[in-house]
Amino acid sequence: MKTKLYFFLWVCLSTLLIACVDDDIEPDVVPVTGVSLNKTALALDEGESESLIATVIPDNATNKKVTWKSSDTSVATVNASGKVTAQATGTVVVVVITEDGAEVATCTVTCGDGAVEPEIPVTDVALNKSTLSLIEGQSESLQVIITPDDATNKKVAWVSNDESVAMVDVNGKVTALKAGSTTIVAVTEDGAMTASCKVTVEPAALLKGTRTILAYIAADNTLASFASLDLAEMKAGMAKVQDSNVHFLVYIDDGKSPRLLELKNEKGAVVETVVETYGSRNSVGVSETQEVFAKVFSNSKYQADSYGLVYWSHGDGWLPYPLRAGTRWVGQDKGNGDNRMNISEFVEILKSAPHFDFILFDACFMQAVEVAYELRDYTDYCIGSPTEIPGPGASYDAVVPAMFSAENAAVNIAKAYYEPYAAKYDEGKGLSNSNWTAGASVCALRTDKLVDLARITKQVLPGSVDNAQLRSLIFDYDKRRGSDGFQDGHVGYYDMANMMKKIIVNGGYLTWRQAFDAAVVYWATTSMNYSAYIGMFSMEGTNGVSCYIPSVSNTVTDKAYRSTEWYTSAGFAALGW
Repeated sequence: MKTKLYFFLWVCLSTLLIACVDDDIEPDVVPVTGVSLNKTALALDEGESESLIATVIPDNATNKKVTWKSSDTSVATVNASGKVTAQATGTVVVVVITEDGAEVATCTVTCGDGAVEPEIPVTDVALNKSTLSLIEGQSESLQVIITPDDATNKKVAWVSNDESVAMVDVNGKVTALKAGSTTIVAVTEDGAMTASCKVTVEPAALLKGTRTILAYIAADNTLASFASLDLAEMKAGMAKVQDSNVHFLVYIDDGKSPRLLELKNEKGAVVETVVETYGSRNSVGVSETQEVFAKVFSNSKYQADSYGLVYWSHGDGWLPYPLRAGTRWVGQDKGNGDNRMNISEFVEILKSAPHFDFILFDACFMQAVEVAYELRDYTDYCIGSPTEIPGPGASYDAVVPAMFSAENAAVNIAKAYYEPYAAKYDEGKGLSNSNWTAGASVCALRTDKLVDLARITKQVLPGSVDNAQLRSLIFDYDKRRGSDGFQDGHVGYYDMANMMKKIIVNGGYLTWRQAFDAAVVYWATTSMNYSAYIGMFSMEGTNGVSCYIPSVSNTVTDKAYRSTEWYTSAGFAALGW
């Protein structure tokens, strides 16, 4: 009986609650509070049209309908979408009115052949930040906000009141130089209005332990003129390194007097000491290079907790020189003939050197999986470009401090290489070696992840691939002349991730891509790069690491490819490559 009573009461209560519900309750209404136009002034020739864009505020207003009106339709008309069309010479006001709240915005339209929009003066300027904290060596760009948004002259000049603490470039990029504080000021060209940002620079974290870095500059070739410029940049970079427990040595052979130098920061002044001088020599020879390495890395004075290496020279193609089984070459010395160093020879040198935290290749085409895999036991990171590098090479005034970073040195080096070129990038306009506007591409690979990448690559490879078709479909970083094999210097350095996505069947690409992304700790490229052979070219869809795809006709190059450890470990024999 109680159960029936409870059920009856529940039904009654439910009915009462339902009866109390008002079916006509309106959802929450968000009222319009304002409206603006993308332009407050407009000039049109007779018969010309342009659309104005109305922005209703707030963005989530319930009713965003608007009505457009012209103060004189004989001079200019405006349709329901805001499209203004000049009919005759004269001036009108186009008005947009919101349906909700009758909020209004206007645009003055001057019509007639040769009509010129009236100048709209700057009324205010602001920066996106009023304070900024940076660590020595770091950079960040400030954004300027001009009011009104359609002001005629929005140019600004940038000033730092203490350039020894932080400097600012023409685009508002602030670079911290030493601990302290300064004020960055933006000044409008129109009206000389100012906005400022107080910048505080903190000292860079000091290394935990000691670090020795050798920059090996093999420049007895067509790059000789750049060697002295980069040495000067290295000195400027060393002036920013505050750690006292570091050693930076530079071997330089520019065809004149090969020498080993030590650059040391002594209370802000960089002192250059000659450690050793050498006679005319082949600086890319194995024994000659080993001699320099021993002078540095076997010297108790330079023993350290961590080590880095910069290899600076020409780098050309995947194949060895002269063409024989082996891996691609890096380094060229033309002082005594035409000598090159193959990667197999480079490995022999590394066997007697300490394990490196990083190897930076300041040379073309060096970020290939075949190269990085050969070096996996000798360095934690490989840093380089899969294509041709900028003519001037790395900006060492930025790269040297990054090499002595307390943490994430490899990523910091890659950023310091890329970012100065990204800031100057202008699609190659006015390009010269002193004004490199053609961009850059830089990648950093974590070598201990390459073993896993090889294993997964072997698992997901298909049974067969049409090589010729594949070479025609995949992005090629190598823009030298020739269509196949080693013809006219062209080898083909194909985008590895593009290739794997194309050939993997029955799923598996996501797993492969995860392994690839674990190895690539940094990749950045401008939208276009420059080749000495074809000029500017698009880098769209690239991923930073190249690989070889065998040719159809050149069996010699394929034989060389089959000698690489990557070919064996990644299982490309299964494709008949």
